[in-house]
Amino acid sequence: AFRERLASALRKRSFDVREAGDVAAGIKLATDDTPELAIVDLRMPGPSGLEAVHKLHELDSTTRILVLTGFGSIATAVDAIKLGAVHYLSKPADVDQILAALGFEKSDGDRSESNIEGARAGKDVPIPSLARVEWEHIQRVLNECDHNISKAAKLLGIHRRSLQRKLSKTPSAT
Repeated sequence: AFRERLASALRKRSFDVREAGDVAAGIKLATDDTPELAIVDLRMPGPSGLEAVHKLHELDSTTRILVLTGFGSIATAVDAIKLGAVHYLSKPADVDQILAALGFEKSDGDRSESNIEGARAGKDVPIPSLARVEWEHIQRVLNECDHNISKAAKLLGIHRRSLQRKLSKTPSAT
């Protein structure tokens, strides 16, 4: 559902969008016609999205690849960047955040060559705030604990109620 909504939002901004539900389908599409931009989910059926990043980068090193994940961690972000991704975002991320990470201006539907070249050049992308990194770490630990708040709080070394308060807040994108 997220992939379809994102594809629809990108089409409304004049992007030519092709969708794939797994790594094999995505690589087949990219082999037929290498994309300028690729948005890859870290977790999908079959191999990890990191495998897709690696193969997409092998096919065309100029493809700008963005990795999305529901449970971000610094280790997987580093792996994604080493494999060829230009950026890594944790969900929830809206289309404006995704386009900004790829180097496009917020709500910019301009698909002109100069805008695409600007995106390729890699405009400065904001560094996530400490609050955002902390929130992503909490989400990863919570996921590893099967969403057991008491267990996650113990692993994080904080009180259960403190963890619940932190979970009720959504950090800013940066």
